[in-house]
Amino acid sequence: MHSWHKNKEIQNYINANLSTDLHSLLLKKSPFPEVSMQEIVQQIKGKQVAQKKFPFLLKDGIVFPPQLNLEQASSEKTALYKSEILKGNKFIDLTSGFGIDAYYLSKNFEEITLVEQNSELLEIVEHNWNVLDKKANFINQKLEDFLNENKETFDVIYLDPARRDLNKNKVFLLEDLSPNILEIQDKLLSISEEVIIKLSPLIDLKYLISVLKNISKIEIIAVKNDVKEIVVFLSKNYSGEIICKCVNLENDEKDFSFEINAEKHSEAEYSEPQRFIYIPNNTILKAGVFNLISKEFKLKKLHPNTHLYTSDAKIDNFPGRILEMEVVDSKQIKKKEQFNLISKNYPLKPEEIKKKYQLKDGGNQYLIFTQSKKGKIILKSV
Repeated sequence: MHSWHKNKEIQNYINANLSTDLHSLLLKKSPFPEVSMQEIVQQIKGKQVAQKKFPFLLKDGIVFPPQLNLEQASSEKTALYKSEILKGNKFIDLTSGFGIDAYYLSKNFEEITLVEQNSELLEIVEHNWNVLDKKANFINQKLEDFLNENKETFDVIYLDPARRDLNKNKVFLLEDLSPNILEIQDKLLSISEEVIIKLSPLIDLKYLISVLKNISKIEIIAVKNDVKEIVVFLSKNYSGEIICKCVNLENDEKDFSFEINAEKHSEAEYSEPQRFIYIPNNTILKAGVFNLISKEFKLKKLHPNTHLYTSDAKIDNFPGRILEMEVVDSKQIKKKEQFNLISKNYPLKPEEIKKKYQLKDGGNQYLIFTQSKKGKIILKSV
């Protein structure tokens, strides 16, 4: 680890250029002989990312890794949420990366181990943890080699497999990830009571259930309605019902939990639009529990392929947006009016609707183009 990160003059230069165009900065010569301009720009990029993604690292002495490692790291928000449900004696992160998840998830554990095959990245993480006064065992080794040599057991194992192949293309199937989860799941469950795997938000839940053993829970985690990750919990000797939990952080909506097979045994009721329209958040859409939502919240669905719901009385704890709306004729829509446009199970996309009716984006009013069982309808905010 270079010692220049302790140099106040260099740190002041980095902080003074947080808003500077980085491409123009890279064309300049570094004013400091002990550090290149590329290294300086890397630290500026790191601080820029940290401002939004992990602000707890905006501290003197923290060193940031290359851009790809920053992109792959979890956000502070999702890591903090996951940390609130874990505790025990021994925690190990087998794919440490930049260590954001490990930093938070391990806060209620006595002994912490981080395994990372990238020696430079692990050196940065160890340095930062020392700055943050947090202790851990740091092991620079390939995960597969560690598992072959390991004799210990753990309370919790955490993994965030790499989701890019050798050509840097994104991959999603568990057998294509690094490590291959399907090859090591038995080994993991033999040395830990619980294994937690963070996966892409694009992964198919039915596929997961078909290939992984001992799943006790699946969490779909969003931040401000943007699904960030799917987290799977494997519990040794578990054979009960799989619980799925939909979580939308930085939002007033309540979490929604259900047994994974509940959708199969649920039927939706249908109705033409009533006073209130309900738009499920993206965690619910990812879970695909369209009939269960109707049943659990006693809401009517507009159409089998329209994932919008309705009721005369307002249901306040719904996991999504609730709008008071009325059916309108297209002739009632005036040109140049401003709306948030939504198109669900409708032939035209929002941009096409906007062009056809000469509308403006934004404002507080909503206009929904959709279908009920009787056909195409337009709904407007009351």
